[in-house]
Amino acid sequence: MTEKYEVTERTKLTRRPHRGIYDKEAIRAILDEGFMCNVAYVHEGAPRVLPTGYGRMGDYIYIHGSNQSTMLSAALSGEVCVLVTHVDGLVLARALYNHSVNYRSVVVFGRPEEVTDPQEKVASFEAYARHVLKGRFADVRPPNSKELNSTTVMRIPIAEAVAKMRSGPPTDFELDLDRDCWAGELLIKQVFAGAIRDPQGRQDVPVPRYIEEYEKLPSVERQEVDNTPDA
Repeated sequence: MTEKYEVTERTKLTRRPHRGIYDKEAIRAILDEGFMCNVAYVHEGAPRVLPTGYGRMGDYIYIHGSNQSTMLSAALSGEVCVLVTHVDGLVLARALYNHSVNYRSVVVFGRPEEVTDPQEKVASFEAYARHVLKGRFADVRPPNSKELNSTTVMRIPIAEAVAKMRSGPPTDFELDLDRDCWAGELLIKQVFAGAIRDPQGRQDVPVPRYIEEYEKLPSVERQEVDNTPDA
């Protein structure tokens, strides 16, 4: 039997409820495909939202940052809402009114908990690295005690969660179907566009296999950016 999250007042969809998904595996799959989320929280009585990286371990989303982070300190003193979205395509209808977007999203509500155990902290960094680029964690220096002590890690329980998605072609009114206008889906795919070597340090280290497998990336030369203001 499929495991599902309980529907709450906050996760119950009032508009297009048929697009709502509470299946745990489906929600985890959407979370695991991404590595950037938006965190909404309250600071000094006002709502704020910030993008940040994340990793998932089990039934928790892990987020880390500096001990001086306003977002982390505010989030740990109350509740947050975390949003992850994947945009899969533009839905181009024959009427402007019926244009839409194909997407998959997850919203998680919860009260964050600070992670103080050093082993769990390191594991959360590995989870984040795995989300960003599988294989990277084993290739780099792990955080030392000073770095661990200067980093705050919080985890948000994935207990009150809902996914919402749209897929498929546009839904046009019948009166518009004979219009001389192309309609359909313009697919969107996020890809890695190139690997640029850091000009500092050793230059003889080959590009690791896990990056080559992501790519088949072209060699990209670093471009200097002209920041001169316009006249």
